[in-house]
Amino acid sequence: MSMMEISALLLVLLIIMLAGGVWIAISLMACGWVAMQFVAGGIPAGSVLATTIWGNSASWTLAALPLFIWMGEILYRTKLSEEMFRGLAPWLNWIPGRLMHVNVLACGIFGSVSGSSAATCATVAKIALPELKRRGYNEKVALGSLAGAGTLGILIPPSITMVVYAVAANVSIIQIFLAGFLPGLLVMVLYSGYIAVWHLMHPDQSPPPEPKMSLREKLRESANLIPCMLLIALVFLSLLLGWATATECAAWGVLGSFGIAWWSGSLTREAFWQSVMGTTRITCMIMLILAGASFMSTSMAYTGIPAALAEWVDSLHLSPYALIAALTVMYIVLGTALDGISMIVLTTAIVIPMIKAAGFDLVWFGIFLVLIVEMAEVSPPVGFNLFVLQTMSGKDSNTVALAALPFFFLLVAAVAIITVFPQIVMILPQIAFPG
Repeated sequence: MSMMEISALLLVLLIIMLAGGVWIAISLMACGWVAMQFVAGGIPAGSVLATTIWGNSASWTLAALPLFIWMGEILYRTKLSEEMFRGLAPWLNWIPGRLMHVNVLACGIFGSVSGSSAATCATVAKIALPELKRRGYNEKVALGSLAGAGTLGILIPPSITMVVYAVAANVSIIQIFLAGFLPGLLVMVLYSGYIAVWHLMHPDQSPPPEPKMSLREKLRESANLIPCMLLIALVFLSLLLGWATATECAAWGVLGSFGIAWWSGSLTREAFWQSVMGTTRITCMIMLILAGASFMSTSMAYTGIPAALAEWVDSLHLSPYALIAALTVMYIVLGTALDGISMIVLTTAIVIPMIKAAGFDLVWFGIFLVLIVEMAEVSPPVGFNLFVLQTMSGKDSNTVALAALPFFFLLVAAVAIITVFPQIVMILPQIAFPG
């Protein structure tokens, strides 16, 4: 069979299994096992499965994931979520969409300290979804905005994905980090703009505005944000000042959330145990899916499908902008079957020479690639943020995927904007490194 036929077979098999209700992780592992049957040399699929799952699970960076989820579980059981919404409501009351913008703002802030899309999406969703539902906001837009805004965890530095690309492409990690700030702000503006437009078009599906307040009343309500801002400052400053790594920052976040829970009087034995069990369930779900995705990614590497696709694009000899368009389509297709880091690792060696020949800066291309990886996080059938929200909301995969679709196209728009206006990406690195 040709590479295209194998790719089509694997994609159809994955869609059938997911539509049939098979567990996501099991579906990914099954497709990986089928892919291994097409590998020449008789490499045993079982051995690859065992070594891949162990190698990808025994990672120090992954230790941050359950810690950030635990932080969200603890905060969910305090009054912090209600207080955060009470503190932000008076200031967002005049913007169409009102408290729906909290999803974007919270994901942007939390993404600046977590470095993980899944952790950002899971933590903010745990706090925001119940509050928005209780206040009568449209659940579909809430889910879509959380799926899209959760990807800010890998676009706003520090980001594990950026580090992987910087190492693979041999470029400065600091420059990549600096390049991510303005595109991150651009994506947040696009998301908030869509939320505002949607609510202007559907006024009947928006809850009534909160009662108007004087400036003094607004400031008094904003005092509810102090515990949340202190926690963010604790995590962010410990990372910024070099006191702790990203994983250690997660531990500081858990400690700070325990302090807030104790201060608010909600740190009971029952609440503690519920937070532990909730963290265990979500972490096991995410880790099992990661294991399945890593095995499928390894199997795809053995078949040579990603490399063959990149070589095919190279053989077309496209103009610079046509090349970017073709690479965008190529990575979107790969994103339906691979996780973001695997896409970068498997294709960088082939794609980087093409980018250099076309005259694009490698720092700019790194941000382009991160935006594409963000698309993969919200595109079915292997969109990881979709899996997280599907589990946390209890909705089926089609509902969550359709809710996230507008935010997928907003990421496509962001790619088009930074391609036409590359200075959005390059201005901060050029100011910091004028040479």
